[in-house]
Amino acid sequence: MLAIIQTGGRQVTVSPGAIVEVDGLAGNLGKELTFDQVLLVSKDKDQVVSGTPYVTNAQVVGVVDGQSRGPKLRVFKKKRRKGFRKVRGHRSVFTRVRITDIKI
Repeated sequence: MLAIIQTGGRQVTVSPGAIVEVDGLAGNLGKELTFDQVLLVSKDKDQVVSGTPYVTNAQVVGVVDGQSRGPKLRVFKKKRRKGFRKVRGHRSVFTRVRITDIKI
């Protein structure tokens, strides 16, 4: 079984037992999360259900495995011949989710 969900403005392909990294979600270690924005569900290779835009009554259930941070990104701005230089940076927060079940 396979599903495509939308979370954090991105589409993620999931299956039961898979571990995926999504944008930071509020939740402690071991908390159960439910994703309602399911775009596509594939039961078998022949049975595919797609939504317009979401599949009705479909849910993907997962458990929070942990939190992590992405690599440090540098944002450098410069205006030539003016002496203007600015360096900024950030690190994105990610949540690891272990998918337990896909319900239709």
